[in-house]
Amino acid sequence: MTTSPTPALTADLLGALSRLVGSRWVRHRPAELATYAADGLPTHESRPGLVVLPGSRSEVAAVLSLLAERHVPFVPRGAGTGLSGGALAGGDAVLLTLTRLNRILRIDPASRRAVVEPGVINAHLSQAVARFGLQYVPDPSSQTACTIGGNVAENAGGPHCLKYGVTTNHITALEVILPDGSTATLGSPQGEPWGPDLVGLFLGSEGMFGVAVEITVRLEPTPRDIRTLFAEFTQLRAASSAVSAIIASGIVPAALEMMDQSCLEAVEASIYATGARTDAAAVLLVELDGAPEAVAAEAAVVEPLLRANGARSVTVATSEPDRARLWLGRKKAFGALGRLAPDLAVQDAVVPRSALPDLLDQIAAVRDRLGIRISNVFHAGDGNLHPCISFDRRDPRQAAAVVTANREIMEACLAAGGSITGEHGVGSDKREYMPRAFQPAALDLMCEVRRVFDPDGRANPGKVFPANVCREWRRGDRQ
Repeated sequence: MTTSPTPALTADLLGALSRLVGSRWVRHRPAELATYAADGLPTHESRPGLVVLPGSRSEVAAVLSLLAERHVPFVPRGAGTGLSGGALAGGDAVLLTLTRLNRILRIDPASRRAVVEPGVINAHLSQAVARFGLQYVPDPSSQTACTIGGNVAENAGGPHCLKYGVTTNHITALEVILPDGSTATLGSPQGEPWGPDLVGLFLGSEGMFGVAVEITVRLEPTPRDIRTLFAEFTQLRAASSAVSAIIASGIVPAALEMMDQSCLEAVEASIYATGARTDAAAVLLVELDGAPEAVAAEAAVVEPLLRANGARSVTVATSEPDRARLWLGRKKAFGALGRLAPDLAVQDAVVPRSALPDLLDQIAAVRDRLGIRISNVFHAGDGNLHPCISFDRRDPRQAAAVVTANREIMEACLAAGGSITGEHGVGSDKREYMPRAFQPAALDLMCEVRRVFDPDGRANPGKVFPANVCREWRRGDRQ
């Protein structure tokens, strides 16, 4: 881990940044920098050379212009809840933390649009528009802490993205500051109807294309009726079969989530308990929403399907307090798992739904062979797995076992026809898997696209692309 800044990050640069944003908003002492040495993934650490917290879009532009003049790399960062080691900066880089840009600039109920700064907390946006009968749908489990800007960078998902789509389906326009400090407008409030989809290109770019300083989001009407079904299963494969049966019926629930027994035990032992029996091998959380008549008709199909596929009990919640209690257990599952060990590594991969039973068996085999605890809580409806490994990184054996488990799980998902990430991004954690997921020509094209936005390779350097693959790194080894 880098512990001191490189010569490029001199006292002169510290002074120049302080003049731009105020000395209060530049961090340089070792104890301050240690706060930013990791994101939500405990297996990667890197202490930045400096941290700067701009308070306005003009300050972001001024900071990036200054860094461009001095050829200093930088890493944009939101709340630091990411799970791929993507928001980490080395000692030669400035960490650009955007949490001060936290204003909801405009809400237009008639057009169902809102314009926000990148530091707006995800859940705060939905709370602000609820009085208009609207909601911002993408809801990562970290929505009470994560920021819209971070969601844009990672193209974040969430439980309700099965029906409504991930972040890219809900962003219509972006005002971005490019790495050289210049400004570009991508898309339009109504959604860009012409030319390449530059908003879609920027979504999920993991901080490598620049910084979004104004984000226009699409809002959705709050459903007239919502019904949440909570089913307990005595066999994990039976729960997986129920997922396939529901999708095969033609019904697309708003959410279709699964927790295995290990996860359920942690949840029920915490303040987030749902009241489920901990001898269940798995539980499914199925949410239906829409017009009351449609919800009732779908529930009349889904509940029998759950029972026919082995559910020993099905609880139906229609009131907001009952639904909130069930969802609290799911949304706070990672927090409950945090009680099991000092560290929790949450992985992320996608497989075809039909492959879920075999993949869960393979994960169990990895768990048993390596002697570590792996709990599963995931978006079963779209096959987005989240194996969660509880461990103590101070124990070299456990730390090595986590590395082995992550590699074997990723390889199994790729072999099943899946992908290495569904919503957490590649970052530094999964970049070495990129050649397994993409052909060399595709990787080179990705690097060429990045060069259009960031020709010097200073924006979030060393992430996503392996150093020995892309021409960008082979030509001069800038990183």
